[in-house]
Amino acid sequence: MPRTIDITLPDLTGKLAVVTGASDGIGAVIARRLAGAGAELIMPVRNPAKGERAAGAIREQVPGARITTGPLDLASLTSVAAFGKQVVDDGRPVHILVNNAGVMNPPSRRTTEDGFEVQFGTNHLGHFALTQALLPVLREGTARVVNQTSISARSGRGTINWDDPNWESGYDVNRAYTQSKIATGLFGRELDARSLAGGWGITSTLSHPGVSPTNLLAAQPGMGRQSDTLGVRAIRVMSRIGLAGTVESAALPALMAATGPESQRGRFFGPTGPGSVGGAPGEQKLWPPLTSMDDARRLWELSEELVGLRYPAV
Repeated sequence: MPRTIDITLPDLTGKLAVVTGASDGIGAVIARRLAGAGAELIMPVRNPAKGERAAGAIREQVPGARITTGPLDLASLTSVAAFGKQVVDDGRPVHILVNNAGVMNPPSRRTTEDGFEVQFGTNHLGHFALTQALLPVLREGTARVVNQTSISARSGRGTINWDDPNWESGYDVNRAYTQSKIATGLFGRELDARSLAGGWGITSTLSHPGVSPTNLLAAQPGMGRQSDTLGVRAIRVMSRIGLAGTVESAALPALMAATGPESQRGRFFGPTGPGSVGGAPGEQKLWPPLTSMDDARRLWELSEELVGLRYPAV
C-alpha cells in the first residue's frame, strides 16, 4: 500500500485563487486544499452541473468554504475572453492561479473551436489566453501563477513542432501531447522572465504531478474515447501498490509551487520518488526541453500570433 504523503499549507485567509480543471482529479484536490487553508476559490468549469457538484463536495469537506464557479471552455478563445472579463470586471485581485486543466490523447486528431489541435489548443493556448485575460488582477494581487506540465515533457526528443504546431500533417497524438506540455512549461518560464523585466509582480512557477490514476486517460465520450485505456488501468494498479502516485499526492507539487515558502520565481516542483512518478513533492531540475529561453521567447511570440493577443510590452 502507498504511504501517506502530505505537506502543510500556510494560512491563505484573504487570498483569492483560480484553479482550472478543478471539477475532478488533481484539480479538485488542489481546490479543496486551498479552500481548507482559507483561500476563496473561483472554479472555472466547462460543465456547470459537474462544477457545482465538485464545489458542493468541497463545501461538505471544508465547512464555510467560499467558492464560486464560472463557465470556461479552454478550447474556445471566446469563452476564455468572457470568463477573464467577468473576473477582471469584478475588480478583485487574484493571488493564486493554477493552470491545471488538460486533455490527453484523443483517439484521432481533433481541433478546438478556433481550429487548433485540441491538446495544444487546450493545454497551452487556452491557458496562455486565460493568463493574458487575467493579467490586470494577477498583477494587482502580486500573484503566484503555476503552470502544470507533465512527465511526458522531460524527453530529450521533445520539442515544439515549430513549422506545424497544430499537426495538420503527420499527426502523432503522443508527440502532440508532449508538445502541449513542453509549451506549458516554456510559457511559465517566459511569463516569469517578462514579469521580472516588466515589474509585473507575478511569480511564475512550474509543477508536474508525476503519474497517478486521474481521468486523463479514462473513458471520455466528449473526447471520442468510449472506454478506459489500458494505460489508465495499469496506472490504477501501480498506484494501489505504491509504484505510482495517488491523486492526493499528485496534487502536492502544484500546491507547493502555489503556496510554499520555497516557491521562488522560476522554480519547478514534482514528485521526488524514483523516476519522479510518485513520492513526496520537492524542487526538480528543469528537464532539457524546458531549459531554452530562446525557445520560451519564440513560443510566446508564436502563441501571441496564434491567439491574436498581446501582453504589455516590457
